[in-house]
Amino acid sequence: MKTFEHWKSEELELQIGIKRIKRHPALMQWLAATYEATENESYSVERLRIHLEDNAEYWNEDELKFFFISPLLNIVDFVTEHYKPFTQRNFGGKVKDIHGQEIELKGRVEFIVATGKQDPREPYFFVHEYKQEAPPFIPPNWGDKGGNDPLGQVLSAMVAAQQNNEGMGVETIYGCYVIGRFWFLVILIGKEYGVSSAFDATKQADISQVFACIQAAKTEINRYFSI
Repeated sequence: MKTFEHWKSEELELQIGIKRIKRHPALMQWLAATYEATENESYSVERLRIHLEDNAEYWNEDELKFFFISPLLNIVDFVTEHYKPFTQRNFGGKVKDIHGQEIELKGRVEFIVATGKQDPREPYFFVHEYKQEAPPFIPPNWGDKGGNDPLGQVLSAMVAAQQNNEGMGVETIYGCYVIGRFWFLVILIGKEYGVSSAFDATKQADISQVFACIQAAKTEINRYFSI
């Protein structure tokens, strides 16, 4: 058993048997999402973009979460009667490795959208916030935690989510990880996953597309509840 923070994406491929697909069709469809923001949403997202542009190089991890990531996710508003967001929650599941042996994947997740009131149950969407950036836009002390792989961390949580959702008819798990101004969107379906190129959230076009994709993920979650 290893916690999420110690998994690397290649280890998951070798031990669990998942495979990264270049230009994954479902990922390409997700990245092409469109969303017509309201005037208030556009104003709020632009304010956040400017705030990030001015501070991305200086914010620590907590500041990045508090002043940018959380406000952006709050604009999307994942709070419904069917599911809601949770932060800093312990979560996990047991999955089969390529030899049929059980492996326990567990740890603390930064942000998760799931059913449940007190604890997350069936999860649909993950956000993993990583370290703040520093010139030249590389997270400082990258190797201080043993060479942690942000993709491996969010992906291991998404694989665990598949086990939790078994029998619920949930095919697609959505996720992303954030390094300073850069957002990477991740999708997992069965044993195949895809990862986007970096979106620079200080750029209007990029943050608008990230916002549209998160809204699209919410729309897909709503389909499970016929909302």
